[in-house]
Amino acid sequence: MGGKKKKGGAAKPSPPTEPKGKPQGATGGDLVEDFDDLEVEDESRDMPLEEEEKEEEEVKMKEDKPPATGGAEKQLSRKEMKKIKKKEEMERRRLAEDEGGQFSYSQRSTQMQAALFENASDIKIEKFSISARGKELFVNADLNITAGRRYGLVGPNGMGKTTLLKHIADRKLSIPPNIDVLYCEQEVEVGDMSAVETVLRSDTKRLKLLEEEKKLVAEGEKGDDSNSERLQAVYEELEAIGAASAEARARRILAGLGFTVEMQGRATIKFSGGWRMRVSLARALFMEPTLLLLDEPTNHLDLNAVIWLDNYLQCWKKTLLIVSHDQNFLNDVCTDVIHLDQLKLYYYRGNYNDFKKMYKQKLSQQEKAYDKQQQDLKNKKSQGQSKKQAEASVKTAASKKKKKGGASAAAEDEDEGPAELLQKPKEYKVTFIFPNPPPLNPPILGAYDVSFGYPGQPLLFTNLEFGINMESRVAVVGPNGVGKSTFLNLLLGRVEPLSGEVRKNHRLRIGVYNQHAADQLTLTMSSVEYLMSRFNAEYQLARKTLGRYGLPGYAHTIKIRDLSGGQKARVVFADIALMQPDLIILDEPTNNLDIESIDALAEAINNYTGGVIMVSHDARLIQETECTLWVIEENKINEIDGDFDDYKKEVLQQLGEVVDD
Repeated sequence: MGGKKKKGGAAKPSPPTEPKGKPQGATGGDLVEDFDDLEVEDESRDMPLEEEEKEEEEVKMKEDKPPATGGAEKQLSRKEMKKIKKKEEMERRRLAEDEGGQFSYSQRSTQMQAALFENASDIKIEKFSISARGKELFVNADLNITAGRRYGLVGPNGMGKTTLLKHIADRKLSIPPNIDVLYCEQEVEVGDMSAVETVLRSDTKRLKLLEEEKKLVAEGEKGDDSNSERLQAVYEELEAIGAASAEARARRILAGLGFTVEMQGRATIKFSGGWRMRVSLARALFMEPTLLLLDEPTNHLDLNAVIWLDNYLQCWKKTLLIVSHDQNFLNDVCTDVIHLDQLKLYYYRGNYNDFKKMYKQKLSQQEKAYDKQQQDLKNKKSQGQSKKQAEASVKTAASKKKKKGGASAAAEDEDEGPAELLQKPKEYKVTFIFPNPPPLNPPILGAYDVSFGYPGQPLLFTNLEFGINMESRVAVVGPNGVGKSTFLNLLLGRVEPLSGEVRKNHRLRIGVYNQHAADQLTLTMSSVEYLMSRFNAEYQLARKTLGRYGLPGYAHTIKIRDLSGGQKARVVFADIALMQPDLIILDEPTNNLDIESIDALAEAINNYTGGVIMVSHDARLIQETECTLWVIEENKINEIDGDFDDYKKEVLQQLGEVVDD
């Protein structure tokens, strides 16, 4: 790309020097012992509520089959009676629940005058609560969204972020009627219509005006001038909405998301699910709703598309609410952060880094308040009060202090009941550890004059020459479709070169994480059973390893097929750790991880003394691990002579975007 590349392809690694990070055998901290009380994320977001309904539907289908005829009636068995009772219970539930009835919600009625509410540009909802099948997600929470600001909604997985977006989109919460809301979540409906036409036709106002213009012009050509004023008004409306530049804008968005000119004209039915999601995102950006809701928008994108979307949304003029695990993306795009914590929403001005600083200060203040309350309890007990008396006294003092805050604090008290004892603040943390391998002579893996292409297609690679050693930290980058995953498969021996050779050290062990790695797990086993059988590991070691990678204790003994996507990802990382690899290959490792887990992964890579090769759309992971960038283009792999910011500028310049120096 440009003049930033070194000549002669990717640089050959030098012999290993003193390994970085911890000495071999270091564990990076004490292992978690209390498995059932692990303070890790609840990933119920990834565990579909529909699963139970799906099982029930299967039972219903079996039960609805007509009984066999021709025989005498026989008394129902105990098992059959149980099925009938279950069916009856299902029917009762269906009658009691409307569509989406697994959720219940409530909110305080607004005192805002009807006229003000209907014309409001901001969203202000007080004291709303949402629960999912008995699990509380929000209790007396407040939602405040100011027009024109860009919000990042953050918090551990499974706490209700997606649920909140859906409740806003479905207007189950009181959203002012003049705010049009678009929640980008589904693949676009497929058909013979091209990608660009699908995007253009999402602007129904423009379509109606164009149809009206066509009709009025036809009438004028027949000599009917009675609608000339209306035709002029239509021209003015079309000009006001930028109709003339609509196609150029649609193509710019599609190009930014990775669509070539040929792909823009391709029928949507010919695209895979991931590309259909990109069409859906392009359509949402093109429509420019008053409030745009994006849930993990970078998950289906490659790095180049993320760079473009990041840049595009920085100039977004309307209101934006994003759920994302990509810290760089949140830092660049967001003007505000909403933190979902302890069933409530807390608001912070600034980007994600600003939020982290302020949240750390908040935790520090909470710890001081907790320590002070504990000291008060201790003092009262030393003065002769019983534990019950001391706690009652402290609660009373806290209630009085709260009421001094005035009418609003008193009203809050009324909603939330008497003051309770403070709980010790718990910061959500995850720790990943990859055991350090013994040294191997370089190169541990290398390509020698390798060429490769799929049958009947142009070559993807010609005459590749490179070497990997134990110190290598490589991020493979390039636009979608250039062969990044194929390159990794060449290294792993999953595809064979047409010419040349890929050689590896005979002692080399490679740990692999990719988006389909979970499919290789034994789904009928629990995660503990799987690790014990695969590595002949002791029960305690298997559970400690799973706990270290953030799998909740209750999930250790659940069959792998019943785990969420995020939980399966943690089992794969535990599997990699126990195999003690010399080289780790990561293909989009962040898709099922939350922000804290991505931080833990970056730290684990930095402390690891083996080699790492990754393909990732997460810029921060690439930067935090100080990866060398290898770009794939023109059938070659070249090392970028520069840093990530240099690569980012080149990507935007190639897309014709304005880049600030």
